[in-house]
Parts: sequence; C-alpha cells; structure tokens
Amino acid sequence: MLEQELAKGPVAHSWPDQTWTLARIKTLIGRRFHKSMTLSASARMLHRQGFSHQVPARRAIERDEEAVAGWVKKTWPQVEGPWRRSTPGCASKTKPASR
Repeated sequence: MLEQELAKGPVAHSWPDQTWTLARIKTLIGRRFHKSMTLSASARMLHRQGFSHQVPARRAIERDEEAVAGWVKKTWPQVEGPWRRSTPGCASKTKPASR
C-alpha cells in the first residue's frame, strides 16, 4: 500500500516537486495510514521493504546534452586557462624587494 502511494509521486500528495524526502514520507504515512513514526523508524521500515536512500541527479528537464558537450570541448578550455604559471612563482608572502 505504501509502495502504491509512493509510486504516485510527491506532487500527487500536494508537494511542489517530485522529490521524496524522509520527512515527506513520514508525513505521508501519518496522513494516509494514521500512524505516527519517527524519522529513524520510517527509514528502517523503508529499508526493510527494499527501499534505499538515493540522491537525485540535479538536471534540468530542458537540458541539451549535445550543447553541453560542445561547450565543454570548445568554451571551457578557454575559460579554464593554463594550469601552470608561465614564470616561476615565489612561496614568500612578501616581495623579495621589500625585505
């Protein structure tokens, strides 16, 4: 029964986005099944039922993979700049001439 409710998604249960959090699941259990559970008890119950915690990849729905790949190849090397200095650096925090 909980699996069916989770499958409907958070938006179907009046949350503004499609991200299930442990706090939201705890609230859903309270609303739908009239059970009061702590967050840790909710997490253990979900684990026993085969659920695992996951962090979603944050990507825009409109993301254009080809445009991103092109930008990484063409634009990023120009923005990134060289890794090494063209002249030797100095580890001193003061200029040698000021000593």
